[in-house]
Amino acid sequence: MKSTQYFLKMREKPDRQRIKTKWIDDTIENPIHIEVQSDGRIRKWKKIEEEGKFLRVVLLEDGETVHNAFFDRNFKEQRQ
Repeated sequence: MKSTQYFLKMREKPDRQRIKTKWIDDTIENPIHIEVQSDGRIRKWKKIEEEGKFLRVVLLEDGETVHNAFFDRNFKEQRQ
């Protein structure tokens, strides 16, 4: 998995350490919702059943480099 230095630094935070790489990969491959930001970065969401939460993965414009990944408290399932 390609990632930015920012992602690696954020991954050290206690609340992000429990996010499994397989969840990130699955969100990238099988998102339930996708948005493209004005700067070209790509946001993808997927519900992580084990956590009962939605994971947001932010990719760079290339569509493969992970810039951020976190549980998004504001994502609403009806947005699908």
